[in-house]
Amino acid sequence: MHIRRALLDDIAQLIAIEQSAAQAFLRLPELAWLARAEGLDAKAHKAFIAEHGSWLAEDEQGQALGFVCLRLEGQALHIHELSVRLPSQGQGIGRQLLDQACAVARHQGAQEVTLTTFAQVAWNGPFYARHGFQVLDEQQLGARLQGILASERAHGLNGRCAMRLPLP
Repeated sequence: MHIRRALLDDIAQLIAIEQSAAQAFLRLPELAWLARAEGLDAKAHKAFIAEHGSWLAEDEQGQALGFVCLRLEGQALHIHELSVRLPSQGQGIGRQLLDQACAVARHQGAQEVTLTTFAQVAWNGPFYARHGFQVLDEQQLGARLQGILASERAHGLNGRCAMRLPLP
């Protein structure tokens, strides 16, 4: 497997990966609706690609397995989306995409990596915690992360938290 920058020609694959990854939520009755929810659209993917913030994981045959979308937000590199095709989950691809995000963050001079995710979903909050991310409490949230969480709640995404990984 290797990771490369995503290209405009990859957008259909990126959308398909996120749709596949969302099928994991069918295991959780309270979140099963996410399996049918729209993810990032083509316009959003184009913006991440234009900003060099979209990375694609592929196998040796060029099959797209996962992606991560990132954006530098002040001193933090924010992970907007990390998705791995459902059949490819649990094989370390998410970890490798997370490593890529941290490498990009260091290269861009970020002091931390941030994200928002479901606090109690095993492949969300606990996954990131195993890799050094810390849940931020209300007092630790800046305006940017407060705004993201508020927007997510407005779209029905309850049980979310913000997390950060300080970079040495």
